[in-house]
Amino acid sequence: MYAGAITRNPDAFAALFTEDGVFEAPLVPGARLTGRTEIRDGIAAFQSGMPGAVNVAESAYVLHETQDPDVFIAEIDTVLDAPDGRRTTMSLVQIFRLRNGQIRHLRDYFHEPIPPDRTP
Repeated sequence: MYAGAITRNPDAFAALFTEDGVFEAPLVPGARLTGRTEIRDGIAAFQSGMPGAVNVAESAYVLHETQDPDVFIAEIDTVLDAPDGRRTTMSLVQIFRLRNGQIRHLRDYFHEPIPPDRTP
C-alpha cells in the first residue's frame, strides 16, 4: 500500500514482486501485467490518472491470514482527497501469493473510484 498508493512510486511497487511476478485486476479489461517492467509501467500509467492524494488517516484495511503462510487477503478502503477538497473512496480486495518474501501473484479486485464531481 505504501509503495503503491501512498508514495505512487511504480519502481518501489514493482520491486515488491518476483522477477516473474504477476499483477492482475480481473475487473479491469486487459489488466494482467507480468514481470517487474510491465508491472512498473502499468502501475505508473494507472497512477497518473488517480483523482487525488491518499488520505492515510481516513483509509482503512483488514488483513486476513490463510492456512498457507504465503497467501493472505487484504480488504482496503482507500480515501482519496481531490485537490479541490472533495473526497472519494476506492475499495479493493487483494489476494497476495508470495514466494521467498516477494509477491509472485497479486490479484486486485477494484473498480476505479467515481470522481467526486460524479458521485451519486
